Amino acid sequence: MKFGISYSTPHFGVDPGVLARFAQDAEDLGFESLYVPEHVALHPGAKIGPMELDPSLPYGDPLDCLSFVAARTRRLLLGTGVLLLPYHHPVLLAKRLATVDLLSGGRLRLLTVGVGALPGEAEAAGVDFATRGRRADEAIDVLRLLWDGDRNGVSHAGKFFRFENVCSFPKPTGRLPIHVGGSSPAAARRAGRAGGGYFPGGLLTPAERRRRFDLARTTAAEHGHDPDALQHTRWGSIGMSTEDADVLADEGVTRVVVSPAATDQAARRDEMAAFAERFALGPVE
Repeated sequence: MKFGISYSTPHFGVDPGVLARFAQDAEDLGFESLYVPEHVALHPGAKIGPMELDPSLPYGDPLDCLSFVAARTRRLLLGTGVLLLPYHHPVLLAKRLATVDLLSGGRLRLLTVGVGALPGEAEAAGVDFATRGRRADEAIDVLRLLWDGDRNGVSHAGKFFRFENVCSFPKPTGRLPIHVGGSSPAAARRAGRAGGGYFPGGLLTPAERRRRFDLARTTAAEHGHDPDALQHTRWGSIGMSTEDADVLADEGVTRVVVSPAATDQAARRDEMAAFAERFALGPVE
């Protein structure tokens, strides 16, 4: 099992020194990957379930943050948890993602996309909230089309995006995996179709989680992907035990992502160090 860590920009801030130190500590301590979340725009009263979000939370742009992290680390894999795909135009996004992947030496391996849960955010981005799932599905197709295209260009005529003879360069390093986050059956099917991995969230029961991952695997096979290659990422607690990890491994989880709870930088590193020692991560050269 691999272990990643999330840098929560709304709680830790977008201070360059703090972000750089956090990423370097994560790499030095042996974490596999670093994830950054996204919200494009908040508004007073915005809620995810029962939790109200402070509209002044400083959500940094995840791809800009990951580019910054890439320049200050050597091996840490880069992930989004999650990138709100319906609110990005895929032609622009294809170039941004390829650029980050190239500049990082092919480390954007954990791109994880979701559809968002805030109607006001969709409205601010000019997107009909009710169509965001279909828009995300089409955007994934467009990204793949552009990355696979050559100098002769590619064309697309869909419900949400249309273009003719478009060339998108540079290309990512190899085939860029696309993971999908979300707890709905639609998210699980989207993960299987995209073929990279599934990262469920929310308050699902263990039985629901098993059904979602089974659905993702079945959908992967239906679309010609190897279901055994579908990665299964889950959130975990920074204080989790090795026994907790064993339970997740038995459920087919391949990666656990944790986040420190401390607001003080030194205390955060202590939490990360204790976790790394507990799971014998160790520095990787």
